[in-house]
Amino acid sequence: MAEEKKKVEKKESTKKEKPSNEFDKESWKPVTGLGKLVKEGKIKDIDEILNNGLKILEPEIVDVLLPGLGSELLLIGQSKGKFGGGQRRVFKQTQKKTKEGNKPKFATVAVVGNENGIVGIGYGKSKETVPAREKSQRNAKLNLIKIRRGNGSWEDNSTKPNTIPFAVEGKCGSVKIKLMPAPNGTGLKAQKELQKILKLAGIKDIWSKTKGKTKSSINLIYACFEALKNLMNTRITEKTKTACSVVEGAIKEEEKAEQIIENE
Repeated sequence: MAEEKKKVEKKESTKKEKPSNEFDKESWKPVTGLGKLVKEGKIKDIDEILNNGLKILEPEIVDVLLPGLGSELLLIGQSKGKFGGGQRRVFKQTQKKTKEGNKPKFATVAVVGNENGIVGIGYGKSKETVPAREKSQRNAKLNLIKIRRGNGSWEDNSTKPNTIPFAVEGKCGSVKIKLMPAPNGTGLKAQKELQKILKLAGIKDIWSKTKGKTKSSINLIYACFEALKNLMNTRITEKTKTACSVVEGAIKEEEKAEQIIENE
């Protein structure tokens, strides 16, 4: 009996010692004015930030406003050279050779999203894989966007926002991608890495068509992200919004309940 009690006590102690993944808001000390407003509770919704075009400079802002944010690692490799500053993005498995020896740098691309109309992509580079992955996830939180969802397929008469309301295109380098609305049950007909982006964005059914050097995965990913940005940049009429059941950003619980009642 004494041995059994010791085993139970050990299990309980190990459970207590396990750290939680929840973000500690009290220990967070914001630096920017936007972060201070979020911590004070004056800004309670991420839509207030994205709708007004405010720039997020602290990833903790996203941790507070979107606690259940999912993330996926898209690419990982050894990178050489600078990133950004143009549409052409380099992602090579190379390493710098010097007199002292080889100096590899690992680059990663990550995507974050709530699977409900909000998604972001980030790039990170470091001498080790773990810091590079953390940088990419942090940068993805700083690069969040809202997307439009709806039912723009002529083959489907439902009002569920399972796809996109209209076809959009995106370009990065030589890669061009076209995203097209699909009927309910089609699934994500796209490249595997793009499926992760579309899933975290909250899209369930879609068709895609690509052109150019699609083996360049980094350009393909950013072309898809540009296409999702164009969903919000395209101007549409109120008639189109009602006809295609357009939803901008996240669907709140009250709106979900109304949609369930309408479908029934």
